[in-house]
Amino acid sequence: MLFNKFDIAFFPKVFVDCGEDRVMIRFKDRKDAGIRLAAKLQKYKNNSDAIVIGLPRGGVVTAFEVARVLGLSLDIIVTRKIAYPSQPELALGALTQEGVPILDKNLMNMMGVTKQDLEIVIEVEKKESQRRIEHYRGNRSPLNLKEKIAIIVDDGIATGATMRAAIVSAVALKAKKIVIAIPVSPVESLEKIKKEVGVDEVVCLETPEPFWGVGGFYDSFIQTDDTEVVELINKIST
Repeated sequence: MLFNKFDIAFFPKVFVDCGEDRVMIRFKDRKDAGIRLAAKLQKYKNNSDAIVIGLPRGGVVTAFEVARVLGLSLDIIVTRKIAYPSQPELALGALTQEGVPILDKNLMNMMGVTKQDLEIVIEVEKKESQRRIEHYRGNRSPLNLKEKIAIIVDDGIATGATMRAAIVSAVALKAKKIVIAIPVSPVESLEKIKKEVGVDEVVCLETPEPFWGVGGFYDSFIQTDDTEVVELINKIST
């Protein structure tokens, strides 16, 4: 099932655009995904109140293309996945940019994990988050979203943990409107995102079932490194 603009009847507080029923899109790479997302966000083109926010690392590549096509500034929110200790790909939550853990209590209960079990993981991720913030921002001013339309972009979501943490950060930074823009997501995760406090609009190009991981819907999904992130955010500064 693919969500489309008519699904707003079921989620009256959030406008949702997930494309029309058709053959599923495959993305060439993150740049291609960003260009396709930008086509769905044309109403924000050259809007001085709007700013594109990428989630490092891979999401910044997609966000850069959105910002470039729409003529908008680009910035970042650094979030970090809190993984299940013996299963690093499974996110039990994520850290906000401010270092606050946002945990999926239902999933933790299913896995038999307590917050105490995650203390070491959380501390490691806090250190890595701070390293990335310092490295990526350099001498740039802190992110200011007050009275801004924050278009938060990632290259896709799986559990949605890092995106939910980014939303919490954007709310804390007093964004006047939060738009979530993602190429691909499982239906269940997207539903959670739509219900997050502060989210006004969600643009998603694909909600495939079954969902087999974000990278499975890209022809090229190579890892993005720190150098590329810094280069991209410096090309379109706020």
